[in-house]
Order: sequence, then C-alpha cells, then structure tokens
Amino acid sequence: MATLPQIGTNWSELRDRLRKMKQEDYAWRAGRLPVYIYHYTDELLRISQEAYMEFFTENALGRTAFPSVVKLETEVIEMGIGLFGGGHRAGGTFTSGGTESIFLAIKTARDWARKEKGIDRPKIVMPNSGHAAADKAAHYLGMEVVRVPLRSDFRADISLLEAAIDDRTCMIYASAPGYPHGVFDPIEEIGELANKRGLWLHVDACLGGFLAPFARELGYPIPAFDLSVPGTCSLSADIHKYGFAAKGASLLILSDREHLKYQCFEFSNWQRGTYVTNTFQGSRAAGSIASAWAVMNTLGHAGYREIARVIMGTRERLIAGVEQINGLRVIRPSDLCIVLYESMDPNVDIYAVADRMGENEWYVGKSITPRAVHVALNPVIARALDDYLADLAACVEHVRSTK
Repeated sequence: MATLPQIGTNWSELRDRLRKMKQEDYAWRAGRLPVYIYHYTDELLRISQEAYMEFFTENALGRTAFPSVVKLETEVIEMGIGLFGGGHRAGGTFTSGGTESIFLAIKTARDWARKEKGIDRPKIVMPNSGHAAADKAAHYLGMEVVRVPLRSDFRADISLLEAAIDDRTCMIYASAPGYPHGVFDPIEEIGELANKRGLWLHVDACLGGFLAPFARELGYPIPAFDLSVPGTCSLSADIHKYGFAAKGASLLILSDREHLKYQCFEFSNWQRGTYVTNTFQGSRAAGSIASAWAVMNTLGHAGYREIARVIMGTRERLIAGVEQINGLRVIRPSDLCIVLYESMDPNVDIYAVADRMGENEWYVGKSITPRAVHVALNPVIARALDDYLADLAACVEHVRSTK
C-alpha cells in the first residue's frame, strides 16, 4: 500500500516512473485504442496542451478574479450556441464532461417542472439506448427514469415513449447519436411529442455533437438533432471528444437562457456570504476552457470538416473491410462514428474473436445487445486500419479453427 514518503523524490526519477507505468497502456498513438482518446495530430495536441498550461493555475470559480477565464468561457459557449442552432435567447454552461452536462440538464428540468408544472417528484422517459449518466443523475436528484424498448433499427419508438408518459413526467431524453448503436433517435418526431405534451426535451449529443454538423457539411445525411428542432430545450455536447479539447470540456446549451435559474445553486446561510454556481463543481479547472477555446479557434469549420472527412472515410473503409471477412457482418444502420459487427458463423464466437484481438494488443469493445464488437472511430485509427483488418481476419480464422 502506498504511503506519503517522509522525504520527497526528485522529479526526474518520478517522471521515469510515470513513463514506465504508461508502458502497460494500450498504444493509442498507434490507433489501437478506439475509445477514451480523441487524437488528430501531434500539432493540435501541442496547441491544446500549451493553451491548457497557460491557464493551469487559474480557477474558473473566481469569475471576478479571472475575467480572462470568463471571456474564454463565454466565447466557447457562444461558438457552441451558433454550432448547435441556438437562437438569440439561448444560453449555456461549460462543464467538466458529458456526465455533468447531463446532470445539469436533468437538474434544470426537475426544478423547472417543480416550479412551472407543480410536479413534486418528476420522471424522465427515454429509450433503452440512452446513456447511463441519465440514471446516475436521476439517482442523485431523487427522480425516476422509465426506459422503453427500441425499434428494430435501434432508434427510439415514439409510440412507446408516448405510452410511458404520465402526469409526473417532465422530460424526454433522446440521443444524437446513442453510444450503444451509433444511431440518431428521431429528434424531430420526439420534439413534436414534447411540444404536444408540454415536456422538456434533452438531446444528448455528447458523443457526436462536434462531428455531426461537419459530416453534414460534407454531404452525409445527418438528421436534424439540435436546438433548431422545435421542442428541444437543452443539448449536451462534449468538446473533449470530437472537439479534440483537453479532457474536462463539455457544453450544456439551453434554448432559453432564462432556464439557467433552475440550473443555478445559491446558498447564503453561512458567514462568508452568498455562494452561487451554475455547475455541480465549485473550483473548476480553467485549463480545459483555454484548451477548448484554442482548439476550436485553431480548427474552425474547415478543420473540423477535414477531421469529419477522415473519420467518415475510415468508417466506410472499416465497413467494407469487415464485410470482406468470411463469417462477419456489419450491423446496420451506422449513422456517424460507431460501427458494430457480429458473427454469422456458428463456429466463430465474436467475443472469442474480440479476446484474440486483445491478445494482439488491440483494445476491443464488446456490445451486449446485440452481441457484437463495438468500434468508436477516431482519426488516429485511419493509419492503423489495414493492420486492424488483417489481424481481425487472422483472429476469425484462429477462432474458427480452434472451435
């Protein structure tokens, strides 16, 4: 068990120990890790790191102490509002990640429902594919989540969502796209339902928010999903995913900034005076805000379009390559950056293939329903794709031959 040393160790030795520890990690720079890491170029990574270090010490809680951080945060939120179809009444919050963005969206909807609809114990209705962070937030906030089955194409079933609504329902939660299957829920239809029933609609675009608009600019058929869809009240999108900022960077955008009052926490019953935050956190790292600002301004629409071109092209190459391997089949649809593939051969257990790929130092995700391999595409995977497909074919044959 580690204990605090009596005498400190010099940094050069500690740095060597840190680097040795990392040797056990998957080789993400080599494209062998399709989750957790979002990497485009070493130059963009350097910009992100340097911007972070410029604001390494500053605390985003201290808004009067650090007006520079307030300016950075405001500009990042404004860029997000423009990107995600927010109108002149929209507002937003910079958060530590998708979980906090989702938490704050649900907290805002809960307090809105209590104040404006008189619902004491509000409920959330959502498709089964919605992120677990919604249930996590509801657990902490004393709310109930009702999940309903999906259509055969893995999208939300409007009729089942409507049937699950009762007099305590305050929110419908939808994904753009959902992480389990990589498909968009029918946001326009869900928006109509939310409008009809007077409910809060939250769109979870944490995964694809900073990819989908640019894939659409390239001509890919990305469905409407953002705040421009009537009925959408809030949207979450992670900048530390396909926005390529340092981790700890996400946005919650509200269609009406007046609803920020339901997100806010205020406390005055102590000797120091009034304490107010719009986030769950108190002290907040300013470095991730600076990183997001720098990366977004470095890339612009043109840079993000180029990243989308690489990702979507890699998706097409992956799909074509998998379907050339005897016994495997890609599960359709694949709307954006997630690809699932399964085995059609009873002599090839897809989980055994995944385990064999792991032995070859590829990090492989396993989908439970359907039983499949789950790949979240990243630009760095493009350079490793030929090796991935060659190893995948060899692993399939190994599993088949050892059945």
